[in-house]
Amino acid sequence: MTIIWEFMFKSCLVFLLLSISLFAYSGQQIVINVTNNVGKAVPNLVVYLTANQATYESAVTDMAIMDQINTQFLPHILPVQKDTRVHFPNSDSIKHHVYSFSAAKVFELQLYKDLQSDPMLFAKTGLVELGCNVHDWMLGYIYVVDTPFFGMTDSQGNLAMVLPDGDYQLDIWSPRIQDDLASLSRQITMPNKASIKIVLNQPMLPELSQYQQGADEFSDYE
Repeated sequence: MTIIWEFMFKSCLVFLLLSISLFAYSGQQIVINVTNNVGKAVPNLVVYLTANQATYESAVTDMAIMDQINTQFLPHILPVQKDTRVHFPNSDSIKHHVYSFSAAKVFELQLYKDLQSDPMLFAKTGLVELGCNVHDWMLGYIYVVDTPFFGMTDSQGNLAMVLPDGDYQLDIWSPRIQDDLASLSRQITMPNKASIKIVLNQPMLPELSQYQQGADEFSDYE
């Protein structure tokens, strides 16, 4: 009986927090569209908007997940808000040794199929580049932003979000962008027009193949 009451209490608490969040972030929906230098949509690109003066209550997501599946980091790019904890499960049947030497987060983490590691706190903004000491071709990114207004563009190069009234700086990021990132920033004031378009001037770097070095005969070693 105690478990049932505890479940009901937690459910009500989650509903209350979601209601507060929706109220705090009530405003106008805006769609950001990104295309490359030949007019094609750019998917899987980080978009984030930072308020010049915060007029909202910023709630940090409890947990984000960076998994290892088929000897790849999934998702390949994970944007998170500062002070988010990231869990690194290993959905492969083999060992991974994840590491980063990036200024925003330096760590090493040995991951086994049946061994669950503690979530890691990402408290500094910036790029965290991930690698694996066992599988050299594995490459992933965690991009830490200091704003709750962020996301990834979809297959059409679009990201829709609701923004409270105020002034914002709009930025985008991808490891494939060759443009000067500062030249792609925008200053916007909400309410604003319903959509904003960003066009890259330089061609993007090619996507990395899944297995750059070919099949790894020793991927199962412990």
